[in-house]
Amino acid sequence: MAIEPAARIAAEVARRAPVNGIRIVGVDGPSGAGKSRLAARLSTLLEAPIIEIDDFVSWSSFAGWWPRFDEQVLSPLLAGRDATFQARDWTDWYGSSLGAWKTQPWAPTVILEGVTCTRRATIGRLAYAVWVEAPAGLRLARGLARDPEFAGKEALWERWMREEDEFFAADGTRERADIIVDTSEHDTVR
Repeated sequence: MAIEPAARIAAEVARRAPVNGIRIVGVDGPSGAGKSRLAARLSTLLEAPIIEIDDFVSWSSFAGWWPRFDEQVLSPLLAGRDATFQARDWTDWYGSSLGAWKTQPWAPTVILEGVTCTRRATIGRLAYAVWVEAPAGLRLARGLARDPEFAGKEALWERWMREEDEFFAADGTRERADIIVDTSEHDTVR
């Protein structure tokens, strides 16, 4: 019997040496691929909190959020401090407004979940990088089913998916992953 992907990843993460005293696990891949479900399962197995990239991105700024994320989350965690960050206000669906401040206390293992969280700027800073993928049509269907009813959401999703493809190709994100998880045959990750 094959080991489920989440259990295999958790075991591999546990064997990895911490980076600056912390094991940061990035769960990356295109939108709608199944990153959130895998991250939730890993969170349970590793007893680790999740920091969601959705607290940083906006439809209008595919990659521009990174400096704030690095300053408020990644660098503090790697320095042994809590991450205190201002989360994206998703009541402003089309904009990029910021909302409430959140604090994620430092923990020995933390999971980053979301698009481009294992980008080139994280080399040497993460203990483990996961790439989650599924075919574009399936990802689009998942995204449209998940998101609330807003005018133009399909056009937003299609533009976002093109931006993801361009970013990931230029960054080489998938190629650097420690493991690739394909969710095309399953709507859930065990």
